[in-house]
Amino acid sequence: MAGADTGGWRQPEGGLFFILGPCVIESEEIAFEVAARVSELAQRLNIPVIFKSSYDKANRTSISSFRGPGIEAGLKVLSEVKSRFGLPVISDVHTVGEAKKAAEVLDVIQIPAFLCRQTDLVTAVADTKRAVNVKKGQFMAPWDMKNVVAKIEARGNRNIMLTERGSSFGYNNLVADMRSIVEMRAFGYPVVFDATHSVQLPGGQGTSSGGQRDYVPMLARAAVAAGADGVFLEVHPRPEEALCDGPNSWPLSELEGLLKELLRVKEAIT
Repeated sequence: MAGADTGGWRQPEGGLFFILGPCVIESEEIAFEVAARVSELAQRLNIPVIFKSSYDKANRTSISSFRGPGIEAGLKVLSEVKSRFGLPVISDVHTVGEAKKAAEVLDVIQIPAFLCRQTDLVTAVADTKRAVNVKKGQFMAPWDMKNVVAKIEARGNRNIMLTERGSSFGYNNLVADMRSIVEMRAFGYPVVFDATHSVQLPGGQGTSSGGQRDYVPMLARAAVAAGADGVFLEVHPRPEEALCDGPNSWPLSELEGLLKELLRVKEAIT
């Protein structure tokens, strides 16, 4: 899978990379606390890491759910993460109008799962020439993601990643099918496994989503063994206090141990 230089981030050849960070930008303090730890681990473990945090979470269960600081303030925080901690950054966009503005800061632009079929959004993000991470919709078969890939390629952009984040399984539940990793890797681009969103229970708490954090390590190990090129983990210093996706976020204090486990699995299969 050929790498491509995308604003300071290069898709690694052969190794395992990680997308790490809090679900949403809650404050500068939390973003910088996580970024500092992630940067330290990236250097010490010699692993490629992209820092992830959303400036706006438009797909929330309730009208009262915390969404984030918005694009202006959020991109300012992410820009500071880049300059202060030397990490490439990723965040999601929800509208065509956000794409160019987001591309001024982001190294990778993420298209949320619920919006992965929105042609105007997909092509607008592709046109920025930044790397694009498309999260497979919970409602889509993995082989149908080839059409999303074709939309991006049609705009001359081949800096593409696809992310498996579970499929809807009845009400308020998801199931992760490891065959998705094999199916989507066949398109010729890196596939990421989102280990924390895959254990989410969408809307499971009535006005917010629940989650089954204890299953994160097992699913992440299985995904690496199945051939995933990257692992996505939302991490937070205090998940029980997180303003978004706390029940499925991984504790920052336990991140190093999990990363080492996944690197051992990768080493065992190569």
